[in-house]
Amino acid sequence: MSAVNEHVANWAGASAPGLIFRVSERIFRLLPGVSLTAAVAATATLLGGFIPVVGAPVIAILFGIAISLMRRPSSRLTPGIAFTSKKLLQTSIVLLGFGLSLGQVLTTGAQSLPVLLGSLAGSLGMAWFAGRLLGLPNDLRTLIGVGTAICGASAIAATDAVIDADEADVSYAIATIFTFNVVAVLLYPSLGHAFGFSQHAFGLWAGTAINDLSSVVAASTTYGHTAAAYGVIVKLTRTLAIIPIALFLAGRRGRCRTGAPGAASAKRGDFRHILPLFIVVFVLAVALNTIGLVPAGLHHPLSDVSLWMITAALGAIGLSTDIGHIRRAGLRPLALGAILWLTVGLVSLGLQAMTGTI
Repeated sequence: MSAVNEHVANWAGASAPGLIFRVSERIFRLLPGVSLTAAVAATATLLGGFIPVVGAPVIAILFGIAISLMRRPSSRLTPGIAFTSKKLLQTSIVLLGFGLSLGQVLTTGAQSLPVLLGSLAGSLGMAWFAGRLLGLPNDLRTLIGVGTAICGASAIAATDAVIDADEADVSYAIATIFTFNVVAVLLYPSLGHAFGFSQHAFGLWAGTAINDLSSVVAASTTYGHTAAAYGVIVKLTRTLAIIPIALFLAGRRGRCRTGAPGAASAKRGDFRHILPLFIVVFVLAVALNTIGLVPAGLHHPLSDVSLWMITAALGAIGLSTDIGHIRRAGLRPLALGAILWLTVGLVSLGLQAMTGTI
């Protein structure tokens, strides 16, 4: 039997039919989980038509969490769920880019800088201060601070690549960030309507104050298409802050710890994760639309497809939720997450009021 398996593996790796075999195998591996997330998205889209104030993305993440609480997805489903939560979300962001112009992106990024920089400084400063008061380890408060200030789990992963934190600290930080992402998705659109925010004001608030890209997309999409486009640009601009922060942390860690020979070069290889490829593709999509290669008639259909992908991705994130993991994180990391979540939201609102962007 082993000889047969070896022959199949060699054939699969050395021929064009082998490529088809590998692709088919991957599709069959992803299909169960993707089918489940598609069903969640379809249900959420249907219900979202009846409750437009809540919106399909929010319903999808709640539906996914409810399913996960009743029964954790099996190992057969997890590859497709993971694929949907990451790749489909990234693809939806790229599709949004086909409806934007470089002028919009540059203008929005420049206009948001005062609020972005102020909220970043406030969050990181409070992470250091409150984290020390709560007696949290340095790496854990750094991970939660960077995750809140910049881009959630992506920033935590990039920071971990630099500081090599304990796996338990990484898990606690991600669980903490996820908790307040869900709170923001549920609460921010209602608060935006209560405050009477315009589409641009809400997009700026969501883009500067909500932790993770997926949650920014979910909350701002619920508020409106213009808010979603604005919020995504602001959030992607904010994501770029991970580059100087990661370099700073690498320099500080290098001064504090000499490490083994070769450790620094191993870490440098991990910087490829700091600027994800989909951001580059998003900019390319914006450039193609700017020079007129994307017909105007495609903008609305692409926007609809993007919204469906966002809904499916949020459903997948809900299905991936491990409430037990969040519970095991304990109260102190959650307390720091709550303090930072409130800090970045209030600082963003205050700076928007000061700069006249509300």
